[in-house]
Amino acid sequence: MSTNQTNIDGNVEAFVRYFSALEGELGKAIVGMKDVVRLSLAAIMGGGHILLEGAPGLGKTLLVKSIATTMGVSFQRIQFTSDLMPSDITGTQVLTENASGNRSFEFKPGPVFANIVLADEINRAGPKTQSALLEAMEEKQVSVLGNTYRLPSPYFVLATQNPVELEGTYPLPEAQLDRFLFKVLVPSPSQSELKEILARTTGSVRYDLQPVLPPEHCAGAVIQFRELVRQVLIAPPLEDLLVGVIFALTPGSSHSSRLVSDYVRFGPGPRGAQAVMMAAKVFALLERRLNLSYEDIRQALKPALRHRLILNYQAEADGITADKIIDDVIRKS
Repeated sequence: MSTNQTNIDGNVEAFVRYFSALEGELGKAIVGMKDVVRLSLAAIMGGGHILLEGAPGLGKTLLVKSIATTMGVSFQRIQFTSDLMPSDITGTQVLTENASGNRSFEFKPGPVFANIVLADEINRAGPKTQSALLEAMEEKQVSVLGNTYRLPSPYFVLATQNPVELEGTYPLPEAQLDRFLFKVLVPSPSQSELKEILARTTGSVRYDLQPVLPPEHCAGAVIQFRELVRQVLIAPPLEDLLVGVIFALTPGSSHSSRLVSDYVRFGPGPRGAQAVMMAAKVFALLERRLNLSYEDIRQALKPALRHRLILNYQAEADGITADKIIDDVIRKS
């Protein structure tokens, strides 16, 4: 075995240990939600942002804060409200005066300058404020009054939204939804999980989360593992399968099904295919493989594509969801 292959195998083992350690540490604070935790970590390792959707009180905010703690990276929380302004997120120029009495403008960074940013209840802010995150999410930079400021690396936005309340909310535009690698649906706890939640949160025992790596290695490890993910290979037949799924979800395509033709206005674009590919590579690494399988792609399809399917009004009237349409395409692929 070559030295290079030995190094790659060692990196894969390190990746699996790191990912498992994160899951184990998060399990001290998060009851149940194993799929949510795994998908969230997979999206981060794939280099993408996450939209967490669920009813209030299910632990979405706690999950994001716990991920930042266990990863050992900097964290900021932005509570989105209707009166939040773009400068409240990005920062602004302020007039300062030094000891000599000279005045100058100095940039004061906003809360967007952190490795992990929690955009809490993102759909409560207006479109102008929501759009302030677009440049940060895509270019990893912020432009203020003609000046550009780089954001720290690695950089992730983890946003939450409540699908129940509609009054006083502003649905995210398709352009911003497309910036999220995953949309993860947070389920309600089961009876046994609810009992465990009560035991952990109303008793005297406290769980203090710790970073799984020394602080000086935390950010660098995430960057290193993200590069490892890109080394996973995909065979041409599986690449053709993925492209076929994307076209099958696109209305007007010769591959689209009846459900797609009847209920989908717009299908996923290239960024959707990229999201599936990157997430599938993470799942492959977790199985200690450097090549994709069909199962890896299948696991990534719904969280990566459900928010990229733009459905028509008839779909809502008939109770047809994006997940149902994706399931139908998976069965026929």
